[in-house]
Amino acid sequence: MNRSVALRGGAVALILVIGFVAGIYVDQAYPEFVPYFGHRNVSKVDLTEVQQAARLIQADYVDTNVNTSKMSQASVQGLVSSLGDPYSLYFNPDQYKKLQQSYQGQYTGIGIYLGFSTTTYPTITGTVPGSPAAEAGLMRGDQIVKVGDKDLKAITADQATALIQGPVGTKVTLTITRGADTMTFTITRAQIQVPTVRSAAIGNRILYVRIYQFGSETSKEFAKALTDGLSGSNGMVLDLRSDPGGFILAADDVITQFVTSGETFETHGRNGVDRHQVGSQHKAATVPLVVLVDANSASAAEIVAGSLQVHNRAKLVGTTTFGKGSVQEDFVLADGSDVHLTVERWFLPNGVTIDHKGLTPDLSVTLAHATDVYDVTQPSLGYANDTQLNAALTLLAGG
Repeated sequence: MNRSVALRGGAVALILVIGFVAGIYVDQAYPEFVPYFGHRNVSKVDLTEVQQAARLIQADYVDTNVNTSKMSQASVQGLVSSLGDPYSLYFNPDQYKKLQQSYQGQYTGIGIYLGFSTTTYPTITGTVPGSPAAEAGLMRGDQIVKVGDKDLKAITADQATALIQGPVGTKVTLTITRGADTMTFTITRAQIQVPTVRSAAIGNRILYVRIYQFGSETSKEFAKALTDGLSGSNGMVLDLRSDPGGFILAADDVITQFVTSGETFETHGRNGVDRHQVGSQHKAATVPLVVLVDANSASAAEIVAGSLQVHNRAKLVGTTTFGKGSVQEDFVLADGSDVHLTVERWFLPNGVTIDHKGLTPDLSVTLAHATDVYDVTQPSLGYANDTQLNAALTLLAGG
């Protein structure tokens, strides 16, 4: 068994339907990854019954063409499922390849982020700028009721992924509801590169930076956004709304740009407590800062927002965040499949966990409509209806 030496992640129960199979993307997103550090002492697990059942099937099942590989994968999936942890998952070899692509922000799909419910239809929480979904006109807040003829009520992430993803150039038809209207979209799947950072100058010389997810290039992209946009700025808005999370180390790097000393966050696991310390890059150590968050800000996004709040470095504006306080690591098995296992829980610098609770903003502001959020890729639309962003600008102006 190989352990991922570059990744340890925290999966978010959000789906990014772009084929990032978790937010990876179905398009799903599985956040929070850090390097693996050595072996752990483990007790012996008795799998006698599993082995006995496998031998019985091979010896006595009526058909002789038993797919032993499929049987083995089902056994591992059952072991992981028995944990009852929504973030500990099993990926077959094909799914794991897609997961690895998603870590790099690449995948095949249509480019939507989805939130799932056990009682209703999946809701689009955002679209990837420039993606087929965005160009077709799908919007945040749309509910997907059908893919083709398949009803999606209470559908799982895996089921949605299977329906929405497909080869490049093929088409998928979605039926959505938008308020009282029902609409149908036929969209061509494409290879998608998910941007992680976009920025713009808004208001009275305010630098606006949105992080869509914390990927492998986020640290570099974020540093460039600061280098290009900070000079002459009166303040900054960091938009983490609908950010499902990502690499822990990228979150660390973002925090370090604003905080000059102390802890960024802590991780607690079987090997004890790891206190992550502020690094050396402080491009924005003094710029007035407001962070935007919402119910879909999760995982690594919560690490950044929460740490900046604890350090009194930023005010949070928006709504209570998702509440994911665990870290996952990928363990690659001999057949190329992957056990995506919760290995740690993370805590804010003050020792507080946000797991299942989320972060409470300093200023609670809701949007009148989900579609009112400012789109940095379409600045001509303005931000007059984005009440959360306007509240942030008012704070920065001293209001």
